[in-house]
Amino acid sequence: MKTLILLLAISCFSLSYSQTISADDKLHFGAGAIISGGTYAFIYTVTKDKKKAFWYSLGASTLAGLGKEIYDSGQKNNKFDTGEWVATTLGGLTVSTTISIFHGKQKKKRKHALVN
Repeated sequence: MKTLILLLAISCFSLSYSQTISADDKLHFGAGAIISGGTYAFIYTVTKDKKKAFWYSLGASTLAGLGKEIYDSGQKNNKFDTGEWVATTLGGLTVSTTISIFHGKQKKKRKHALVN
């Protein structure tokens, strides 16, 4: 039930603000999601620790967004854009949270069915 409420809240939030988000922010969100998903899969495969995978994947997307914005601020006619950094981090947070919530649920159900 908690999962359903979380997904509903995310959907409502994204639909209500989708008109005010620029195309570049959407790209940053997607990049953060991809970086986070790949990092989560790699870290979980190596460590089998969901908490460590969550925090490393969130950190990777946050650092990637920060690094990109620092690089952009050094370019001519460009500046550090906090909104793009936040969009990258939110993409990472969304994927990290989603994977963390749903990862391992099937194994628990199977084990419970085998015990009964």
